[in-house]
Amino acid sequence: MNGDTLYSIGELARRTGLTVKAVRFYSDRGIVPPTDRSPAGYRRYDAEAVARLELVRTLRALGLDLPTVRKVLDREVSLAEVAAAHAAALTVQIRTLNLRRAVLTAVAGRDPTPEEMDLMHKLVGLSEDERRRLVADFLDAVFGDLDAGPGLGGLGGVARSMTPELPDDPGTEQVEAWVELAGLSQDPDFRAVMRRVVEQYADDRARGDGDALRRDPVAAVREQVGPVLAAGVDPSSSQADPVVEAVMARYAHDCGHPDDAALRRRLLTRLETANDPRRERYLRSLAVINDWPAPESLTPVLDWTIRALRARMPE
Repeated sequence: MNGDTLYSIGELARRTGLTVKAVRFYSDRGIVPPTDRSPAGYRRYDAEAVARLELVRTLRALGLDLPTVRKVLDREVSLAEVAAAHAAALTVQIRTLNLRRAVLTAVAGRDPTPEEMDLMHKLVGLSEDERRRLVADFLDAVFGDLDAGPGLGGLGGVARSMTPELPDDPGTEQVEAWVELAGLSQDPDFRAVMRRVVEQYADDRARGDGDALRRDPVAAVREQVGPVLAAGVDPSSSQADPVVEAVMARYAHDCGHPDDAALRRRLLTRLETANDPRRERYLRSLAVINDWPAPESLTPVLDWTIRALRARMPE
């Protein structure tokens, strides 16, 4: 030999902080082969073996498996490549653990039904891509190919505004909201309701003069009805007549259709469909998940307008 200091397995173990058994294990698998052997046949290791073992200990502590450790030591892959891949894997694990913690916290703070518990269990098992596919499937069922129609370019923005983005480290309320939203999105009847809402909105846009109907009828009704609702006006009273006339005048203008019984029935149908309580639950859950301001409840406005229109429908 060249005179370099050689170490026994015991000395190598003391220098690296590993057990003798661990050093022998790595040596037997060729990860840290002996440099030489003593006349009695005992293995001896040089300073390079010390450095390799210290690197092995560090990589194993980071969670790398033995085949990957061997590739790094043999320079089949760079340490930077391995570190990047491992960091990406840990990021996914951390997200999963954060989600599991939030789900368990949600369970601990309430008494979920078996159906909710099943949804929570499924949620934990879903990857980010799978969660996105679940949402995409719902939005596709609701919007389908409607966005391709003439003058309907705004529907793409509506679809995006209905897309939840669960954060990497969700809070308990966000997990509970996701469970609520996921359950609604898989409800065939709710999908059908939301599809009708979008079809009706698309139909109104197609009947209008192009630029006139920039807002859905619900938004227009809210502006007109809000003040009288706050004032406590009875929707069947004569005091409500000017408001109903204003609502219909605006809707007739936007749709390019005269205010008649047919148009009033059409608006009534639109509002009754939009007034499904599940729609409001979806939007409320969406706001919690995306950390948006809580949406204003439209139920009082819709209830008032529906009653007002029904009171003025011909027998």
